[in-house]
Amino acid sequence: MTRLATHASIEAAPEASRPFLAAVQKQLGSVPNLFRTVASSSAALEGYLGLSAALAKGSLPAQTRERIALAVAEINGCDYCLAAHTYLGSTAAKLDAAEIAANRAGFSNDPRADAAVRFAAKVARERGHVDDDALRLVKLSGYSDAQIVEIILHVALNTWTNYLNEVAQTVVDFPVVSRAA
Repeated sequence: MTRLATHASIEAAPEASRPFLAAVQKQLGSVPNLFRTVASSSAALEGYLGLSAALAKGSLPAQTRERIALAVAEINGCDYCLAAHTYLGSTAAKLDAAEIAANRAGFSNDPRADAAVRFAAKVARERGHVDDDALRLVKLSGYSDAQIVEIILHVALNTWTNYLNEVAQTVVDFPVVSRAA
């Protein structure tokens, strides 16, 4: 059972959150529990959706963004986000099972994406206190300073959703996956 309100419908959410939830409904075809939980604060929902939309316009491909989300969810032990991003990774980003497993382990089978995922995982594990070698490696793999900033922001945004879902104990409304042992 969730420890924070998960509004049963768009109409049951605070009035200021309803337009944002309607936009999620239009874009995704449903309103996952994460959004219905965040809707308790229209400011948080607006901020989350705004930041997500801005990052989607960034220079990292959707596949790399999902790879980072999977790595961070595994590191932070978020069952909800593991389920959501495993589903989105396979359906929207078209990542295969081997790639999803690699991402959850903190790397990628794609050489270019591997540098981004490894760096993101290091940022998450080290809480930003990465050494010069980690930064040098991601730069040597062709990532610009702007892309590195985006990687770090993806780690931060995914960490926020991980923490929110763990605090709330959000009910998983995606196919459930088990954390790595």
